[in-house]
Amino acid sequence: MNKRPRPGGKPNHRSNRHKSQPPERHFIYGLHAVRAALDNPRRQKRKFMATPNALRRLTEDAPLPAGTPELEDTTPRQLDKLLGADAVHQGVALEVEPLDREPLSSFRDGRLIVILDQVTDPHNVGAILRTACAFGADALLTTARHAPRETGVMAKSASGALDIVPFIEVRNLGDAMEELQALGFRCIGFDSEAAEELAAGGASERTAIVLGAEGKGLRQKTRSLCDRLVRLDMPGPIKSLNVSNAAAIALFAVTRG
Repeated sequence: MNKRPRPGGKPNHRSNRHKSQPPERHFIYGLHAVRAALDNPRRQKRKFMATPNALRRLTEDAPLPAGTPELEDTTPRQLDKLLGADAVHQGVALEVEPLDREPLSSFRDGRLIVILDQVTDPHNVGAILRTACAFGADALLTTARHAPRETGVMAKSASGALDIVPFIEVRNLGDAMEELQALGFRCIGFDSEAAEELAAGGASERTAIVLGAEGKGLRQKTRSLCDRLVRLDMPGPIKSLNVSNAAAIALFAVTRG
């Protein structure tokens, strides 16, 4: 059966059209997230909205940086309507374009990287970014697929870390791990079934912490590429943790001398 020709006889270049679309803008909200975005020279900012009280709190420690968009006065009710009733905006919102993801080659001198294997919940990714920032991680690495895009939810959960900790995005996680290993990193995978318990130490060597999604854990290919597989020792009746909590324990352990 012959297919019906498209109007005008032109082929469908859907994927090319998608690639040519500009980055999707979104709102970052919350005092810490917005202040970090304003202070980030790599961040493209489009619209800045704040209540008088939020503006005062934003500028308590330092004036707004150069390049801040002109302020639009607003009210909590207006922000609720714009962002949704569940958004904890604290009276401030900033419309932005997503940050460009960093190439892996930018971190050849790094010491500590967090790798996420198909962790898709933006709340978890944001919380892990916040913890990674607190423990001095050089970057967070995810795959281009099976990873959340940048959103206001992620930025709020990261509490500013989204604009501080570089975000690496790779097509193939296995290739990226092998590249890191060639640079001298040891990849430590966390698996509840691992024979070895997590012990403190590891800060003296270049380390990549590898965490899998809740429920599924690390994929088999990812497990096979890890230099070590370790588990968290939990004597209580619950033997698993939310991945963001596991990341905090893992980072604390590997950064202890």
